[in-house]
Amino acid sequence: MLDSCKFKSTCSLPFTYSKRINTIGTSNADLPLVDPGMYQLDITLRRGQNLAARDRGGTSDPYVKFKIGGKEVFRSKIIHKNLNPVWEEKACIFVDQTREPLYIKVFDYDFGLQDDFMGSAFLDLTLLELKRPTDVTLTLKDPHHPDHDLGTILLSVILTPKEGEQRDLTYRTPAFPALGFFRAELQNPCCQNAQFQTQSLRLSDLHRKSHLWRGIVSITLIEGRDLKAMDSNGLSDPYVKFRLGHQKYKSKIMPKTLNPQWREQFDFHLYEEQGGIIDITAWDKDAGKRDDFIGRCQIDLSALSREQTHKLELQLEEGEGHLVLLVTLTASATVSISDLSVNSLEDQKEREAILKRYSPMRMFHNVKDVGFLQVKVIRAEGLMAADVTGKSDPFCVVELNNDRLLTHTVYKNLNPEWNKVFTFNIKDIHSVLEVTVYDEDRDRSADFLGKVAIPLLTIQNGEQKAYVLKNKQLTGPTKGVIYLEIDVIFNAVKASIRTLIPKEQKYIEEENRLSKQLLLRNFIRMKRCVMVLVNAAYYINSCFDWDSPPRSLAAFVLFLFVVWNFELYMIPLVLLLLLTWNYFLIRSGKDTRQRDTVVEDMLEDEEEEDDKDDKDSEKKGFINKIYAIQEVCVSVQNILDEVASFGERIKNTFNWTVPFLSWLAIAALCVFTVILYFIPLRYIVLVWGINKFTKKLRSPYAIDNNELLDFLSRVPSDVQVVQYQELKQDPSHSPCKRKKNNLG
Repeated sequence: MLDSCKFKSTCSLPFTYSKRINTIGTSNADLPLVDPGMYQLDITLRRGQNLAARDRGGTSDPYVKFKIGGKEVFRSKIIHKNLNPVWEEKACIFVDQTREPLYIKVFDYDFGLQDDFMGSAFLDLTLLELKRPTDVTLTLKDPHHPDHDLGTILLSVILTPKEGEQRDLTYRTPAFPALGFFRAELQNPCCQNAQFQTQSLRLSDLHRKSHLWRGIVSITLIEGRDLKAMDSNGLSDPYVKFRLGHQKYKSKIMPKTLNPQWREQFDFHLYEEQGGIIDITAWDKDAGKRDDFIGRCQIDLSALSREQTHKLELQLEEGEGHLVLLVTLTASATVSISDLSVNSLEDQKEREAILKRYSPMRMFHNVKDVGFLQVKVIRAEGLMAADVTGKSDPFCVVELNNDRLLTHTVYKNLNPEWNKVFTFNIKDIHSVLEVTVYDEDRDRSADFLGKVAIPLLTIQNGEQKAYVLKNKQLTGPTKGVIYLEIDVIFNAVKASIRTLIPKEQKYIEEENRLSKQLLLRNFIRMKRCVMVLVNAAYYINSCFDWDSPPRSLAAFVLFLFVVWNFELYMIPLVLLLLLTWNYFLIRSGKDTRQRDTVVEDMLEDEEEEDDKDDKDSEKKGFINKIYAIQEVCVSVQNILDEVASFGERIKNTFNWTVPFLSWLAIAALCVFTVILYFIPLRYIVLVWGINKFTKKLRSPYAIDNNELLDFLSRVPSDVQVVQYQELKQDPSHSPCKRKKNNLG
């Protein structure tokens, strides 16, 4: 019936009033000030006629926004380079009262710049006849230039009253700041969506399971050629921005070059059957001031064939130079939402198909498809009260890398039951599943209630488990627990191969900001790693000084023995023995690993400082920010974090923090030991050199990577170990305990 229900919340803006429509028949203009029930407004955005030109070429890229009561409830797709666009988009909007007019605003889309205003109008809902389709023509006006002719917008609308008891089944989308989310809600089966990431997905008995996107667009940014020089030295510091709908990606900055070599790969989700337009802009990075625009180009995905890699050399418009990319369109990944009664693993045939798909016999078939993840979000208990009424309106966000799905909202409840099943396609077995609970607020951003982070390799299949919710920094508990049941099926060989490939970059991450406590924490972490080497050097020097004669004598004999009998294969053999020794210590119950209380204390201090900074920022605003100094300090802060994390990851590999990776290290060290034992070193070096020299000849567009660093990037640092560790549940949350207390 309808294609989609689209909701989004933004700040209110001034609007232009257009002429009211008149209809023949009974209207609802005589309704009381507050309507007793709820109304469903079904709108079909037909087309625009003779719209205003806002671009240099005498055309525009128009899109339309609908707002009710100061909130944006619908945004259309962008029609490129057209003053008479045809949308034919449908929206299903629920309104509490008809005395709030529907505002319509039209904008010209400018990627990377502020969108240009093209006119506005309003529709008085009290003049609509109930349950009767009405065609409406609205004249667009500009309040600053009321005499200008800005064209017209054609709509078809139906206003239908809803019964009072249906009000509780209606779920509104919260004002959520991040992009890239889907929503699953029990509602009218007429509303289904597979177009924009911020739109709602509504499940019904007729359509219990939906695949949320239709395919994957894999993009490799290779290089730029002959870009425009923007700096005084005749060079530029170029980077590239990509945008597909609400999905964005920003490349790394290549300093002082007009022919940058990026070699970056990333994926976008494809929601439209016919494809879509990828907007690409190139920029020159300027520290301390606004970045310079180099040029723009577009990719029309509807013109590309699927399951085939296309090499594109794109000329930059409004600038100079070319961009070289590889673009591949593939079939949809396994990502879905369903009710608890319908899930893949309980269907025997479907379960067998999934197990066969990831069986050892298919280890080299589609290496990127590592495994299958099913998450049952059952319920939560004892949540924090976020509203003044002492209740909350909780909903749950489930994230795996760049895949994000939402449950419906349970209103006025601290013990919500969602009973939803989410399925994901696993690309990296070392990914972390994040489940976050928010409180929906109708007029502002959603309030954070709690979060858990669960590494996939720590999941015990088929076990319903209560996870204690943590704070935003994942350093300590907050109020409430969430009950999840998770199943992971993966191919170990594919997972091992993918471990040696660069990690998928997360598109939506919080921007780094300067923090004195974080800077101190990273400095201390790096100092601890360096002190290990310093202490080892002091120990060796003490042997040379004969501070302890027995120890020095033993060291001298060991030195003579090792040097006399040394072979290169002994290096991985010693590391192999160290891994094995720690493994048997852990298995025997003599775990020497200590909880890092220092890091935990510093993380808690950092959280307190963040809360204090938030309060201070409300008072001071942006007056005292010095952007150039902050950028340098943040860079130093991040470098300290990377150095400290590198040392901690090496330590945690040998500490069996992630057994899968330690076993993988054992297998690799065994192979290296055998190779170095049987093959002379000169042959190994020769093969390595030939591979390095011929790599670009064999694969010109290969993405550079270091297998050892890619492996270590999967090992958690000490901070991540603290963040991922599971908190013990409060005994008071136990269902059995509560029953006993109630009986008592």
